[in-house]
Amino acid sequence: MTRITVAKGDGIGPEIMDATLKIIMAAGAQIEIDEIAVGEKVYLAGNNNGIAADSWDTIRTNKVFLKAPITTPQGGGYKSLNVTTRKFLGLYSNVRPCMSLYPFVETKHHEMDIVIIRENEEDLYGGIEHQQTDEVVQCLKLISRPGCEKIIRYAFEYAKVYGRKKVTCFTKDNIMKQTDGLFHKVFDEIALEYPEIENEHWIIDIGAAKMADTPEIFDVIVTLNLYGDVISDIAAQIAGSVGLAGSANIGEECAMFEAIHGSAPRRAGQNMANPSGLLQGAIMMLNHIGQTEVAEKVQNAWLKTIEDGIHTYDIFKEGVSKEKVGTSEFADAVVKNLGHEPSVLKPVKFVKDAVLNLPKYVKKPAMNKQLVGVDLFVDWRGTDPNELAEKLQSINTENKHLTMITNRGIKVWPNGFSETFCTDHWRCRYEHNEGKTLYKNNIITLLAKALDAKIDVVKTENLYEFDGKAAYSLGQGQ
Repeated sequence: MTRITVAKGDGIGPEIMDATLKIIMAAGAQIEIDEIAVGEKVYLAGNNNGIAADSWDTIRTNKVFLKAPITTPQGGGYKSLNVTTRKFLGLYSNVRPCMSLYPFVETKHHEMDIVIIRENEEDLYGGIEHQQTDEVVQCLKLISRPGCEKIIRYAFEYAKVYGRKKVTCFTKDNIMKQTDGLFHKVFDEIALEYPEIENEHWIIDIGAAKMADTPEIFDVIVTLNLYGDVISDIAAQIAGSVGLAGSANIGEECAMFEAIHGSAPRRAGQNMANPSGLLQGAIMMLNHIGQTEVAEKVQNAWLKTIEDGIHTYDIFKEGVSKEKVGTSEFADAVVKNLGHEPSVLKPVKFVKDAVLNLPKYVKKPAMNKQLVGVDLFVDWRGTDPNELAEKLQSINTENKHLTMITNRGIKVWPNGFSETFCTDHWRCRYEHNEGKTLYKNNIITLLAKALDAKIDVVKTENLYEFDGKAAYSLGQGQ
């Protein structure tokens, strides 16, 4: 018997959770339930995270969390509970299978069977944003080597254990050479440890286009947080419906299972919603806690129900579907099919006692880190980069001098183009003079001189070399 935490959420959440629990309990799931409240009511009661402290205790004690969709109120600085939960509990791996159910669910892609494994804690989802000038805001994209190694190794281990033949990496490292470049580099390193599994890399834009057009060429896709969020919804939709897809969020100690869709408040209380997405999450939960036979029974009964043409409104199609049913009637139909298998769709046979070999991250030896310059980000309302450069050169020191100015990443000094549109946010690069060593107190001196010269520095970024290699981006056009 496994004790789990359940949250029924908002909107259609309570209806689809009741349907899901009815099905898995009828199938013989050996679980005990602790129910907690999360979502809109908790937010509006004054908790910006949408969850109370004692609810965290319940989740952390039970380690397994089955969560229905929630509503995050607009405005008021409320934080996404999904993101908060994933990061607080270290749920670094998001696993989203997307499979075609043709010909019973309409899709252009008859052979689609993809698993998207998305990094779940980093990237732009750090939510670190600042307005720096009247015209420019920034969002920090944070990518770590531990984060890359953990999710990429998870993808290869998943492929190995579940008999998948290929792992594909999606990045945009032709543009983001440091962040996405690190993800691609680690992918290539770890791929060498799995010679029996084919590996490949695609740039995210053409890779996503190819996935939408020819998904059958992909097997397991591993990617960064934002890209994974986008392409997993696309994959679910082109497979038949976002409403059919579930999600597992896996960490070293805890796990959370959910549907990938939202709370759909317009459909709440009408006995219309399709519980399949949350049910798929619950099936992954059953596999996770070692109740594989129950998971198989539920999945095959669900496939049989889909095959029988008993469909909720979102996938109902005249000439294909046999009966349009509501949430509770769909659950009843799945329960009735427990013990039966589909005859056209392929019955499932899950891997029993699947164990992924996921060693804890081990820090690498420290590299030789040397300070070689600094970028000053300056708020300046002028329009002529040459005028700004003259002002900035007046604060050159014996250790460092101005070498470049960019605006929105493009080099505008020296030798900029008059056609380049500039905002009020300028990156001004100072690099060490040849033969001079640069120290952090030299940067403090530079900032003091900037203050005296009435130069409005809104941010600084130190420029480093690691093991003699520059670890910062050049300006576009440099």
